[in-house]
Amino acid sequence: MSRQTQNKDLSQKTRVAIIGAGFGGIAMAIRLLQAGIQDFIILEKANDVGGTWRENQYPGAACDVQSHMYSLSYAAKTNWSKRYAEAPEIFDYIQDLIEQFNLKKYIQFNQEVISTTYSETNFNWAIQLKDGSSIESQFVIFASGPLHVPQIPNIKGIEKFKGEVFHSSHWNHTYNLNDKNVASIGTGGSAIQYIPEIAPKVKNLYVLQRTAAWVIPRDERTYNDLNKKLFEKFEWFRKLHRARLYWSNESRVVPIVQPQMMKYGQKLAEIFIKYQVKNKKIAKKLTPDYIMGCKRILISNKYFPTFNRTNVELVTEQIQEITENSIIFKDGQKREIDCLIYGTGFITDPRIYLKSFECYGENGLELKEAWKDGAESYYGITTKNFPNLFQLLGPNTVLGHNSVIFMIESQVNYILQLIQMVERTHIQAVTIKPEVQDQFNTSIQQQLQGTVWQSGCVSWYQQDGGKNFSLWPTYTWKFWLKTRKANLNDYQLLGNQKQPVKGSQAA
Repeated sequence: MSRQTQNKDLSQKTRVAIIGAGFGGIAMAIRLLQAGIQDFIILEKANDVGGTWRENQYPGAACDVQSHMYSLSYAAKTNWSKRYAEAPEIFDYIQDLIEQFNLKKYIQFNQEVISTTYSETNFNWAIQLKDGSSIESQFVIFASGPLHVPQIPNIKGIEKFKGEVFHSSHWNHTYNLNDKNVASIGTGGSAIQYIPEIAPKVKNLYVLQRTAAWVIPRDERTYNDLNKKLFEKFEWFRKLHRARLYWSNESRVVPIVQPQMMKYGQKLAEIFIKYQVKNKKIAKKLTPDYIMGCKRILISNKYFPTFNRTNVELVTEQIQEITENSIIFKDGQKREIDCLIYGTGFITDPRIYLKSFECYGENGLELKEAWKDGAESYYGITTKNFPNLFQLLGPNTVLGHNSVIFMIESQVNYILQLIQMVERTHIQAVTIKPEVQDQFNTSIQQQLQGTVWQSGCVSWYQQDGGKNFSLWPTYTWKFWLKTRKANLNDYQLLGNQKQPVKGSQAA
């Protein structure tokens, strides 16, 4: 009997199944343990934890959110090396969390989920794994994150190319870039970080730009030994520093919801480009033609000066095709290359990146079908017709101004309340009322109107047609306030309720 056939006979039961061992999954696991819930597992498709910070180990990888904000409030790191941490330090922090809270025994590695199916009879979920085994769980929590499926462009002739090709999230560290002719496609968050790092090594670097990005200065200051000692010895000092960072980030919402104010910051960003780029023609090509903030604002002190190098060329012509050893552009010019790097980001539309994953809710409704007109949920956590299914950083909860870790913590606490509510009321499942979710999403889309994100550009925040399914449209403290207490009146309680529900909010 084959191993796969054997696995099909294997099944296990758990109260809570968390899919993904990135920041979200780990934060959820810690809060479950703190609440005295140990009957859970974390299913991770890779062989290690870390999610984004496991995958993105390209040269120069770093976070765009301050270190002390990009960490769990209940598992603080006091010795961050600098204001904006680089990927290896963040990855080490995640590893420290695993050890500190003894989470490894709850994680099942190399376990890719291929489907989840809700049973209206048993009020639980059947989870099918790629190895043929299955898991029965009362609750399922999606913690795989919105940025994990690489966006690979469809380029004519790419199959003919005989050189090296890789995406920034799957960086080939064994490939020697020294003295190579390299083409990099894309000028997003990853590209502006690795381009300055590889430019001094390569023979020629062709930066292929479709749309220019707004890039602002980066605070590269480090934390000295005194800072670290104060953070470690005085918790109030660390919390005060974190609070200052939080509220300074929150202030960025003002120009987002009032685009006319963003134009003042945009003028400073234009000066920044002209100051850093010596060639006026190149500086003009690097200056976006849309309002700053409509697409993601990037931070770097190194990106623009890279174009002062004689071995770096900014190419704005579209690609016509790729040959065995070169790229031909639509203006007829050819550039020979040894290596092609995709700095093209990730697929963000869940209807697309969930293509190899099936999720069936009530009446056999498949999640992608439920989201055919656009992904919608309730506070990015619960989705109608999918009882006991929760999500972290679901639709309209990604941020353009502050730390998503803050959003994750708010969602984790809300999910924990719902799990405890099921236990306390002696029912089997909860599902958001359709009218509550619909009213919520109508409100979200109304709030997005008039913001800088809806000012005319096309971004990864939007689906085809322009609907913004990604971003939270206002202050994060408002999200925290709305999710601080789960309201039972928003939910349908399913199963055999043995006692009346007391009160209108979860304990």
